[in-house]
Amino acid sequence: MTAQQDHVARTVARARQRRRAKPSDPPALGARLSDGVAALVGSWRFILVQSVLLVSWIVGNAIIGGSAWDPYPFILLNLMLSFQAAYTAPIIMMSQNRQSEVDRRRALADYQVNLRAEADITLLHQKIDLLREQQMLELTTMLREALRRIDRLEAPDAPGLT
Repeated sequence: MTAQQDHVARTVARARQRRRAKPSDPPALGARLSDGVAALVGSWRFILVQSVLLVSWIVGNAIIGGSAWDPYPFILLNLMLSFQAAYTAPIIMMSQNRQSEVDRRRALADYQVNLRAEADITLLHQKIDLLREQQMLELTTMLREALRRIDRLEAPDAPGLT
């Protein structure tokens, strides 16, 4: 067995073990929550709602003027947006990290499937080569037999040729 065939056999064995293993547990609450936040914050609906709220905040404070709850430099608004960014960014990163781990596992599974397919194709090629070799051997044997018969028929002392 060559090193490549040995590697393919070990990879196939590991893939079979993984397939027999129990399915992975459902994602934890934190993972589901981070996925939900990432899906919400990454949507057009969130951007539109947040844009409407920001415009309303700015227009409301600008119309009221100096006695507004958050006058012109909008320091409170800036603080709220900073808090939102400070908490949202790590949550999105958690979701992306978990998703990249899922993608890595899928890529590994795809790689193993490709290795199995390659091993199967190699085996089929070997079988076809063996069949061709057997057919060539049979054809060579038949050709030798036919040539031997022709030689006997063409021999000067062959019966029936005078």
